[in-house]
Amino acid sequence: MEEVVRARGHENVSGEHASTLEVTTDDYLTPAGDCIVGIEADRAPADLPDEFTAACRDAEATITAVLETDDARATVVGSGHPDLSFTNERGHVLRTSTYVDDRTVMVDADKAAADLPRDLVSALADGADLTFTFRVD
Repeated sequence: MEEVVRARGHENVSGEHASTLEVTTDDYLTPAGDCIVGIEADRAPADLPDEFTAACRDAEATITAVLETDDARATVVGSGHPDLSFTNERGHVLRTSTYVDDRTVMVDADKAAADLPRDLVSALADGADLTFTFRVD
């Protein structure tokens, strides 16, 4: 199963956070948001279909997120978790830990914002369009 979220970069994208990565529906980004790599997402976790979110709640699920601009790409692989709620109306957060809150859409991620290729981060800091594709297996 696959779901696509479209967002865009912002001049304050720094990709420096060591344990999380976020794409938000917010239309702004302050320099403090060092985990946020995309803003103005067209969908929040609460907008994803029930069938998809139920599959993500399987502790054995593998969740893959592909972040793409016209010129750069990164893949993040993590796990599902029974406590994922997909109720948040603003942000999709991928976590390298097993911590879960209403924004969490993936745990045990193999990358955080700081691990993204710098060409992707630079493109997003220049305001590039972002395609954020989730796949659950």
